[in-house]
Order: sequence, then structure tokens, then C-alpha cells
Amino acid sequence: MLKSRQELIDIRKEYAKYLTAQQHKILVCAGTGCIASGSLKVYAEFKRLLEQKGLPCLVELKKENEENGISVKKTGCQGLCEMGPLVTIEPEGFLYMKVQVSDCEEIIEKTVLNGEHIARLAFQKGGIVRKKQSDIPYYQKQTRIMLEHCGHIDATSIKEYIAVGGYTAFEKALFEMGPDDIVKTISDSNLRGRGGGGFPTGRKWSQVARQKSPIKYIVCNGDEGDPGAFMDCSVMEGDPHRMLEGMMIAGRACGAHDGYIYVRAEYPMAVERLKNAIAQAEEMGLLGENILGSGFDFHMHINKGAGAFVCGEGSALTASIEGKRGFPRVKPPRTVEHGLFNEPTVLNNVETFANVPLIITNGADWYKTIGPENSPGTKAFALTGNIENTGLIEVPMGTTLEEVIYGVGGGMRGGSEFKAVQIGGPSGGCLTTEHLKIPLDFDSLKKVGAMIGSGGMVVMDSKTCMVEVARFFMSFTQNESCGKCVPCREGTKRMLEVLERIVAGKGQDGDIELLEDLADTISAAALCGLGKTAPSPVMSTIKYFRDEYEAHIYDKRCPAGACPRLKRIHIDPELCRGCSRCAKGCPVGAISGQIKSPFVIDEKKCIKCGACVSTCAFHAIKED
Repeated sequence: MLKSRQELIDIRKEYAKYLTAQQHKILVCAGTGCIASGSLKVYAEFKRLLEQKGLPCLVELKKENEENGISVKKTGCQGLCEMGPLVTIEPEGFLYMKVQVSDCEEIIEKTVLNGEHIARLAFQKGGIVRKKQSDIPYYQKQTRIMLEHCGHIDATSIKEYIAVGGYTAFEKALFEMGPDDIVKTISDSNLRGRGGGGFPTGRKWSQVARQKSPIKYIVCNGDEGDPGAFMDCSVMEGDPHRMLEGMMIAGRACGAHDGYIYVRAEYPMAVERLKNAIAQAEEMGLLGENILGSGFDFHMHINKGAGAFVCGEGSALTASIEGKRGFPRVKPPRTVEHGLFNEPTVLNNVETFANVPLIITNGADWYKTIGPENSPGTKAFALTGNIENTGLIEVPMGTTLEEVIYGVGGGMRGGSEFKAVQIGGPSGGCLTTEHLKIPLDFDSLKKVGAMIGSGGMVVMDSKTCMVEVARFFMSFTQNESCGKCVPCREGTKRMLEVLERIVAGKGQDGDIELLEDLADTISAAALCGLGKTAPSPVMSTIKYFRDEYEAHIYDKRCPAGACPRLKRIHIDPELCRGCSRCAKGCPVGAISGQIKSPFVIDEKKCIKCGACVSTCAFHAIKED
């Protein structure tokens, strides 16, 4: 156990020496996405083969045999999630994709032992093979500072985190800065909360710090509930100590001695990695009583959420930690005054805390050189949808939507036409082609009726029905409503009913105006922020795609051809041979005709199942 600052400095030098001495590293992505694709089996096979071949296999950072051994590490998310399992070989820097157990021996023999590159496992596009991660545009066009360690160090090792400079910021906060200095540095950096609203972090910390109560708490919101979002999960899995360090610095700044991490139970790997990180920090003496002889005490606790989306809201989250039902409450008082256990509480999300060590180490002025003045720093996004490269990305605030989609993302999949991007999850809105040049920062997005939210970004092409997108998100929000307030509980239900009627081909004149009226009422009267923003996807799609709503309602037609109930199936008489196979296969008897003559479909009976389309051998049956 470390008992002084000097002991931490000495052991950091020692660990850094051991890490540098490792000449050969096999870095296996052990993020949730790659694990689902079988990366743990790949990791186990690398270990087995090395031991079978009599080669020193290192799985822990230590002095013995560091120079001659081959280290095999479980890292955090390496970014290109859909291409997993991902394996990086150092010092060559080769990135291999979709690695299978059967590939492991070839990788050891050719790459690890002889430095040869295996082209079939590399990133390829347009006939060009990209050997290294640094050669791939997906990575070249990012600025990975908050995620700099994800994919490059052992996600389960405090020793490796310390070796690359971990806990340097906490050490500085303990011995070189007073609480006021820390708060001022965070305030001067203009770090804004990465959980959605973009509230200034320094202002929140200062409000808690000046409260007179002797008991204060630091709470990390790891309840990442937006569909398609996995940024916080990736940090907790891939670099948990960085988040813990940010919370510990917040505790020092605000006079708090207990930190609570609220993680959704659907993130079992994140929970496991956090528990491991906390145990390691306690054993090392970086958590507990009189840390490093400084007189500062700090303890960390983990609470698992039950999957309720509303528990991402601050007051509902703290109520859940207290063992109560996750209901939001009326404000004021705010969490900074009466939060967890009715005491002053700092509540930030995972990404916000993960930025703190960077700012303390490098300074506020350094941080403000990245991104625009009003929203400095970087932002992690979960980039998904109809795009060539999907996965976890980190770009400077202010990066345009066009740069993300066509630069980092590699453009639309299969050369399809870009239509819209849903940003900010159920609380966000849609951006269209007219917004491609818009900078992605808090204030710019707010002006066009969208928000960064936690960072989910779903890219859609011309085959996507925007009315169905609105229905999907409204269905999610309505299902997740806690039911405490009438505007959200009943209002979202009514909006969902209208949207379901529209996509089913039963839309009525006045439905659009009804949706707008309901949205105004919910936004104005809902109790919490989640309820107030629930209509955002509907309102943004009406604003930018009103013609699609009108086509559904008045023409009974889905312009994207995506709504089954609005599809028109007809038989081309020029191609029909009158074989009757379609009529025999129709489950509702909607097709009739005479043998060797063109058959016809009764649209009133047709249920749009498409059985006839797949049955016809002459491609005479068309969908539009």
C-alpha cells in the first residue's frame, strides 16, 4: 500500500519501465461488442498457443522476463465495433479485424515472430489495404484524448494505468492545489457536462463546494439508456480508473468523501471492471483513509440500476440509490443543494468525469485549444446506422456533421443517399442535409431544435421512413415513462396512438396539428427533463419532413416504402404468365384470375405480407 506521494512517483517510474520494456504486445479488444463476437476465445487461444510453443506469455505487468516475453492484454473498445473481434499487434501497430480463433497461430507465426503483415485481416476499402490503425481514415480524422487509453492498455490493470500517467492529476490535486484552485481550473476550462444538457461543470462544483453541510457526495451517472448509445459503457469497460480519478478529484474539490457510481445492470462487464478497479485502488492505497498521507479520505460505491430510462434523470437516479422508486421530483431544490440522502451532491456523467484528469494535468488553457470557445474539448459519439464505418468515435466539439458522416464514418453504406441523422437519442432531434455544415456543439444544435444528448448518433438513408422513426422513439419514451406526471404518462400515450395510426394507413386530417398541440403541452407541463424533451423526435421530423406525414395521411403512401401497411402490391399484366402460384400462396385470398391470363390483387383484402412477391417466378409482382 502506498503511503506517500513519493512512493506513487517511484512506482509509476517502475511500472512505466516495465511497460516500455514489453517489445511485443497482442492487444485483444475486450469491449462488449468484440466479446459478443468471440474476442475472449481469441484471447484464450493466443495464451494457449504461446504456452504450447514455449514462448513467455505475459498477462501481468511485472519485472520478470519483460524484455523477452510476449504480452497478451484485454483492452477496452478499439473503436470499429462492427469489425470485431479486433486485435492490434505492437510495436508494428498492425490492426487486424474479424479475427477468429483459427487466425491466432498465423498471427503469432507471421506477425509476432517475424513482423509480417497479414493483408486478409486488415482494413480494406477501394482495393487499398491499411496496415496500421493510424493509416485508417476512421481513426485519422478523430482526436482521441478522453479515449486515448482505450484499446492500448490492459483495461483490468491499475499498474498499466499508472504506467501511462494515471493518477498524476489526482496526485497534483492532493498536493499542489487547494479545493478552490481545482474548482477554478475546471471553471476556467469551460468543461460542460457530457450527459446531455451541457451545464458548466465548474459552476456545478462551485455550488456544491460552497454548501455549509459537512456531508457531500459525488455521484457518477453511468445509466446510459439511450437506444444505440454505448460511450459511457466503453469508458467504464476500457479505462475505468480515469473515471474514478475524475470523481476523486471532484471529491477533493468539493469536500466530499464518498462517491457513488450508478451503472445500469445491463452493463455487467462495466460493473465487473469497475469493481476490479475500485479494489485495486483500495489495495494500492489510492482509495480509503488518509490517501498517500494527505489527510484526504475517499470511498467509492457501486449501485446497479434496474434498467429504468427515467433513472438517467438526476433526482430519479439519487432516489434509486437511496433504495426508493426512481421518480423525479419537483425542483428546486436542486441536486447541488439537496441531492443524495438530501445532502449537496455533484452529479456528472462518466464522460464528464473522464475529462477531468486531462484538464488538471494539462491546464484549462490547453483544454480550450480544442473545439470552440463555448464548447471546448472533445465529444464521444456512438456512430451507428446506414454508414460505412460504425462504432465508437471521439472528435473535437465543433466538428461538422459532414466531417463525422463522410470523414470519420466513410460516407453512406453502399453509396446510398443521406437523409437524416437522429442525434441525442429519444430526447434529441433529427438533422438533415441542410445541417451537414452545422458544428456539433451544445449551442449550435440547440438553435436547430436538436441536442447532443449523451452522444448517440443514428445515420439514416433515403429508405428510412421518418414517421416510423418518430413512432419508434415515442414508443420507447412512452414505455419508459415513470408515470408520475399526467402530461408525460398520458400525453406520450396519445402521441404514440396517433403515430401508430398514421403508419398503419389510418391517418386523419388534423393529426399533424394534434401532435403539435400534444407536444407543446408535454414540453411545457412535464415534471422532469426527460418528459419535457420526449416530443423532440416528433417535432423535428414534422418540421423537416412534413411532406412525409402528409403523404402517409392523405395519399396513404409511405414515400420511403418502409411502412408495410402503406405498401402497394400489384401485378404487372405484361409479365404475369397466369400460373396461379401467387393465388395459391396468398393467406387471405386477395389474388384472383384465370390460368394463363394475368391475375389481379384486391387491395382491400391484401394485408401486404409480401408472400406473393417471393412466390412469383417471373418477377411480375411489384411493391411500391
